[in-house]
Amino acid sequence: MDINIYNYLRINLVDMVMILISTALIVLIAKKYFWNIVQEYLEKRRAFIQSELDEAAANQEESAQLKKEAAEQLDALKAKSREILSTAEENAKKEAGMIVEEAKRSAAAIKIKAQNDLEQEKRQAMKQMKEEMSDIALLAASKVVEKELDDELHRKYVQEFIEEAGERKWQA
Repeated sequence: MDINIYNYLRINLVDMVMILISTALIVLIAKKYFWNIVQEYLEKRRAFIQSELDEAAANQEESAQLKKEAAEQLDALKAKSREILSTAEENAKKEAGMIVEEAKRSAAAIKIKAQNDLEQEKRQAMKQMKEEMSDIALLAASKVVEKELDDELHRKYVQEFIEEAGERKWQA
């Protein structure tokens, strides 16, 4: 058997026409029955891709808006916290001032009470001293005078003397 490859590789006009006709028939049949299906599929695919792109853009805008709102809320919270801190600081200063004022008033009241107590003790000591002096003066007068005067009258004279003399000397 003699195989001639030239027969297989040659360009034959009939073969070419047959191939063109069969290709045209395949394209026409595919266009008639499958072209609409392919077009619908491609349109659905294009619409799906477009919707995904639109949704991504919307999500990006929404995330940018949420980020902006979060930043605004953060700024508002920072301002609120600064306000709360300044208010707390002012209240602490006021309270410290009130505590200091209360301490000053308390100290002044204690000082006044101590002065009043001292004055009371001083008056008490003066009274006791006057009584002791009148007793001593009465005893001295009774020994010097040796007269029999009424004890109550004697005490009255001595008391008057001490009152007159004591007011001038004890007060100084």
